[in-house]
Amino acid sequence: MQRVTGFCYCAVAIWVGLLAGAPAAGQEQDQAGRIIDRIVEGEQQFLAKMQTLHPILETYVQEFEGPDGAGGSLFQDHYMLGRLSVNNGVEVDGITMSARFQSPARNKKMTTPSPNQPRDYATAPAVRNKNVISLMPAGWAQMVIPDGSLFNRATYDFAYSRREFLGEVRCLAFDVSPRDKNAVGRFLGTIWVDDQDFRIVRFNGVYSGSKSSKIFFHFDSWRANVAPGLWLPAFVYVEEAEGSEQGKPAPRLKAQTRLWGYEGVRSGRLDELSDLQIESPAPVVDKSGSRDVTPVEGQRLWERQAEQNVILRLERSSLVAPAGEVDQVLNTVVNNLMATNNLDLDVQCRVLLTTPFETFSIGRTIVISRGLLDVLPDEASLAMVLAEELSHIALGHRTTTEYAFGDKVMFNDGDLIRRLHLTLTPQEMEAGAAKAIQILANSPYKDKLGNAGLFLNALQSRIRSLPNLALANLGNQFASESNIRQLVELAKKAPPLEENKIDQIAALPLGSRVKLDVWTNQITLIKTGATALLSSREKMPFEVTPMAINLTRIAAKGGEPGAPPEIPSSGK
Repeated sequence: MQRVTGFCYCAVAIWVGLLAGAPAAGQEQDQAGRIIDRIVEGEQQFLAKMQTLHPILETYVQEFEGPDGAGGSLFQDHYMLGRLSVNNGVEVDGITMSARFQSPARNKKMTTPSPNQPRDYATAPAVRNKNVISLMPAGWAQMVIPDGSLFNRATYDFAYSRREFLGEVRCLAFDVSPRDKNAVGRFLGTIWVDDQDFRIVRFNGVYSGSKSSKIFFHFDSWRANVAPGLWLPAFVYVEEAEGSEQGKPAPRLKAQTRLWGYEGVRSGRLDELSDLQIESPAPVVDKSGSRDVTPVEGQRLWERQAEQNVILRLERSSLVAPAGEVDQVLNTVVNNLMATNNLDLDVQCRVLLTTPFETFSIGRTIVISRGLLDVLPDEASLAMVLAEELSHIALGHRTTTEYAFGDKVMFNDGDLIRRLHLTLTPQEMEAGAAKAIQILANSPYKDKLGNAGLFLNALQSRIRSLPNLALANLGNQFASESNIRQLVELAKKAPPLEENKIDQIAALPLGSRVKLDVWTNQITLIKTGATALLSSREKMPFEVTPMAINLTRIAAKGGEPGAPPEIPSSGK
């Protein structure tokens, strides 16, 4: 057995003893208290770090109706995109949000309470005013923190529950409840802490004390390890199926909150300056040839300048992922389409990190949203989406070149949706759809377009229930009813849509394809084997689902990643 010394071994061994029924008195009680103190101290350090960070926060909500609660029929959705701030409580600086979300300016900050203040601490994600329910941005952001003001032993009881692996990370689970049983807005649920640094990596439960005017939802909040000892919020799943609070109707819903962009792209790419070297005192001469360009070349350079400015601006906002392996997969599909259609174009693909289904092209760059990538069932369906944007490039449909001027992309993130206009006209969309069908007919995917048509039919059957999933933030609304009608030739190739047929997969749930590094914004494809479905209900096309993150640990330099202390056998 490896010999391990230090507090970490002692702490874990004590909890093993408690689990085995050993008495917890005297010194063991003191050591147990120190474990909880480590957890509390770690959470305070986490809050201090979060005050220096302002990640992107995206919340997407799906409401259900029917007797089965969240398992009923989808009938509406809601969307919010903004930046999280915990400098003086929990706030959201909105970039865009749908009508059901109340303006962030009307959300009160969560501050440390005084004895003279009411005992309402957490901001409720929903409020009721004369039976009209509004969603509060700060309430959804609140779910990344168990308690931002009084997470300590004086306010909460901590009871050890179990040991458990979450991915590769061994954790200790504690049940946490407020000492004041009448408190409103205190965390009530379970926390998981890693067994090395005792940092919270996951917590789920609810904030206590829903009232007729304030509604709290159950949530499951996950953090990702981005540096040794530093775990940052990554994903929150929310589900509420009861549909009533204090005898009044309440939303039945499922929702996901995603966070990313903690580091993002450094403004102005200042890190590149440290790599510059002066090789010679003599001036550097470009020997590539003549500097003269023709008018056509000048126009192309101007369009490329606008393209570069827009993509860099979106990268700095953490809305477009850095170039990586997913782009290469998309580029391969586009190259297949171009090679079989004799299109000599220099085209590259990038991924917009948001959920709504949208695409756009600027210059020779095709951009597709992560949410749309997530739900596409196969490569032929992906080819259909990319072919439409490729068709706009082939037809010479230009995004306005006003963005070639630097000042046109100098604005804050809150104005980004309003200031960037990357959509095409209805006439261009119609011409692009016709050209896309032609491109696909000559492509390697021509015999598999029935699957693409099936995806379109599934999308059309749900589009009216999911308007905010279909509504584009920046570009073209791929899931618009008019665009789907223009691709009717593909829909005709599809077999009948049979939602109860277990082996017919028309579309995937959200989150099925793309994995996001919350610190660097790098994305990769999720590499898992196919899961056999037990019923047609498990198909869940376009739906929000829970997420069990495969947690991994980042080791300090020279250390072994994810190496927990040796734990003696307890017999349990």
